[in-house]
Order: sequence, then C-alpha cells, then structure tokens
Amino acid sequence: MSEDNEVRRTLNEQAARQLANATKTRAQWSGITPRWLVSFLPWTPVEAGIYRLNRVKEAAAAGASDVTCSPRNDADLPESYVPYEEHPREYSLNAVTSVLDVQTRVSDLYSHPIDQIQEQLRLLIEKVKEKQEHELINNSEYGLLNNIAPQQRVQTRTGAPTPDDLDELIARVWKEPAFFIAHPRAIAAFGRECTKRGVPPATINLFGNPFITWRGLPIVPSDKLTIGEDGKTNILLLRTGEKKQGVVGLFQPGVPGEVAPSLSVRFMGINRKAIASYLISLYCSAAVLTEDAIAVLDGVEVDHYFDYDKKFA
Repeated sequence: MSEDNEVRRTLNEQAARQLANATKTRAQWSGITPRWLVSFLPWTPVEAGIYRLNRVKEAAAAGASDVTCSPRNDADLPESYVPYEEHPREYSLNAVTSVLDVQTRVSDLYSHPIDQIQEQLRLLIEKVKEKQEHELINNSEYGLLNNIAPQQRVQTRTGAPTPDDLDELIARVWKEPAFFIAHPRAIAAFGRECTKRGVPPATINLFGNPFITWRGLPIVPSDKLTIGEDGKTNILLLRTGEKKQGVVGLFQPGVPGEVAPSLSVRFMGINRKAIASYLISLYCSAAVLTEDAIAVLDGVEVDHYFDYDKKFA
C-alpha cells in the first residue's frame, strides 16, 4: 500500500471534531466598563424613594451672622439664627428598566452547559448598570452635569486640559475634594499636556487598579462623559459624602425581587405564545448637597495639539 493511500485513510481533523466537545465561553460584550463613578460615590439609602435636600439660605444666613468675640460684661449678647430654605428640593428615585423575553422552548432545550435565562439576565443587568452610570452624569434632572452652579463652571485656557485648568477646578472645590471624572481620551490629552510641561502625573492604586492623579486626587475614567461632534468634552471634580456636604448617590434597599442594592429582577409570567418575561429594575438618583461640592471644566478638546516651540519662540 502506498504512502498516499495511508494518508487518505487516516481520520482527518475536521471529522474528528464532530466527536469533540468545544469549550464555550460566556457571551463577551465590549460595552461593559468598570463603572468607576458608581464605585467611588458614597451611597445613601432613602425611604419611599424620596430624598429631601434641606439647605440654608446662604445670602440671608450671611446677613444674620451677628456673632461677636469676647463681648464686654455690660454689653447685650447678639441675637441671631440660621434661616432655612422654605421650599427644599426633593429627589425622587428614577428607575432604569428593561424587560427580558425568552422563548421557553429555547430555555428548556438549550441551557446546558450555560443557562440561557441566567446568561441573558446577566447581560441585561450589565446594560442596565451602564445606563445607570450614564444617567448619574447626564440625566436632565439629577445628572451631575446638569446640577452645577454657574460660578462652578470653568472654561479651558487653550482647549486641551492643562494642569492650570485642573488647578482652577481645585480652587472651586477646595474643601476636601475627592476625585476628578473624565473621559479616557480627555485623560490621555491631560497626560500629553503634563508631559510637555515636564510634570508627568503620579499614579496610585485604588480598588486594585492604577489611576493617574493630579495634586494627589485620582482622575477617574468614564466614557459616559461624552465627546461631542466638535471633539469637546468635560472634566468634573467632586467632593463626596453627606458629612462633607458633597455629592451622594441615592438608592432604596429592600425593593421586591432585590438581587443587589436597589436592583430587582421579577418574573412577569408566561404568555400564550410560551414567552417568559422578566422585569429588571434599578432605582437610583444623585444629589449635590452644596453648590461648591462640584465643578466642571468645559470645552475640553481631546485631540488638541499645541505648538509650544512656536508659542514660546
């Protein structure tokens, strides 16, 4: 028998694969991000989905601050009080929701080795959590970008984010600032500007991950700070926590069907077409307790290149 015939009669690789089990991965989705803002924010539980933010009337309080030091024995003590806002703002938790529909025949027959319903729920929960972070930044009512006082807005000096720009943000949020938030490309642009000036930013490790810093404050990446068609974005600086009168996230524990704080998955039943439905709900909001707890750098150009040799020639 010739050598060629021996080769033809050998079990080929393609045929052998029909009897082999492939090792399968779970569905991979590139849209999943670390969602650092959710991790860095302190979260305050609320009752009945409502958070009332009581504030002092700043202008009136300044006028009523009749406080004296070491009054004379025969002097009358000053009388004063601190006035409150009569109509405080109330935050209601918003729901980020999605409905999963699964054909029961599919889930019955094709759930080994990976459970189809659990896998679909896992991916939809990830999408809901991504939407949560987007809303925390961009929501028209409670989003951070839409709750910044005019005096807390800073415009870039040259377009690209520079150390001077971030120093100006620190000057606006000077009482115990916690961290910056920026798009990854804005962070890269800031890194380039620092390198040009010979002041590369230091790096620290938080939650087991490296973050670049400025003045000791971590710069947290989030792609939910969008880049507009003009190539511009924003950089935020926050002070956080109720004790520091900063920014807090809001959630309600103990919601029905809770699988994580303020996140619930509820079975909605099976219809006449054998479609099983599951409701995924995530309730959240955010509050800026005082105006000086947050500042924003506007007009940040992520692809701006400045000719320093020409500028300083």
